[in-house]
Amino acid sequence: MERETAPEIVRRLTVPGAEGPVFTHDHEIAKGRSMKSYHLDPGHGLTGLTVQDHDEPEPGRGQVVVKVRANSLGFRDLMVLAGNYPLPIRPSVVPGCEGVGEVVAVGEDVSRVKPGDRVAATVFPRWLDGPFIRDNAAQLGTTVDGMLTEYAVLSEDGVVHIPEHLSFEEAAALPLAAVTAWNALTTGGALRAGATVLTLGSGGVSLFVLQFAKLSGARVVVTTSSAAKAERLKALGADEVINYRDDPQWWEKVRALTHGVGADHVIDATGPLEQSLKSVALSGEVAFVGYTLSGAEGARPIDPATLFGAGAVLRRVATGSRTHFVELNRAVEAHRLRPVLDRAFPFEDVPDAFRYVESGGGFGKVIITHD
Repeated sequence: MERETAPEIVRRLTVPGAEGPVFTHDHEIAKGRSMKSYHLDPGHGLTGLTVQDHDEPEPGRGQVVVKVRANSLGFRDLMVLAGNYPLPIRPSVVPGCEGVGEVVAVGEDVSRVKPGDRVAATVFPRWLDGPFIRDNAAQLGTTVDGMLTEYAVLSEDGVVHIPEHLSFEEAAALPLAAVTAWNALTTGGALRAGATVLTLGSGGVSLFVLQFAKLSGARVVVTTSSAAKAERLKALGADEVINYRDDPQWWEKVRALTHGVGADHVIDATGPLEQSLKSVALSGEVAFVGYTLSGAEGARPIDPATLFGAGAVLRRVATGSRTHFVELNRAVEAHRLRPVLDRAFPFEDVPDAFRYVESGGGFGKVIITHD
């Protein structure tokens, strides 16, 4: 996909009612001009998803207005629609935590970005760096309005610049799955060349784990459910692929492939956690992306003997901070890495995109495009 370039004209306007001067990028902020946003009634699935008209927003102090150019959807979004998500979901919230676009206006005291910049929203806009704490738990698309909208008002602290070589559609794949994969691989024990990384499934997180781990020189083992997906994983660089339908006790295959040692790093995005603990090497690490993504089997209680016998660190991963996002963007840009995309749907067909995600047959990120 060709990267879209922004216009060069930057103008300064004073907008009535705004806190201060608003800088715009070939775009007038005018009261009364209409935009559309999706809203959800949590727990009602697609029947609770509606489209509403609003006036285009104006930025306040420290805020930016982003014209959204692309979004990404995944199983996390289905959980939010169903009301089956670890974080509280505000009624009538704008859903979607993954979105990228162009800054079209900035409020007073904004210094990190300027009109015309291509940016992505961070999933947790208050989580700038350091460990994940309760004060950073505000999340786009659940507790605060998300990105399935034509224009989004965001804190300047909650956006990052996107890699120059990526289109908006490609960059939209990064904010959730890529940041989670980066956090899982880099925040715990050091990932060294020659280490064995096991990642579970062929979803968005695992595909990014595969790409990032190969950049580090790791040997990557991936589990999947079909021969067709296995071939695509090998084409992306997977050293070994285990079909968990053919090998239900796939941890035994991991042990065999590593001469009994186990994997140095296990990224558990699908479960069951018990098998991950049986797959990991002594003094290795299991990055646990979340029990709610693991299904009934993966959420079963763990035998304390299995946990103790693993002799490894079990670390839960909650996406990542702005710093994680900035770091991964540097790596993506340096290596000219491109995410794996599956299908694109226009903004007006978001319900169809949700149905496609729910079908579970895709490979790569599902993208929403805006005109």
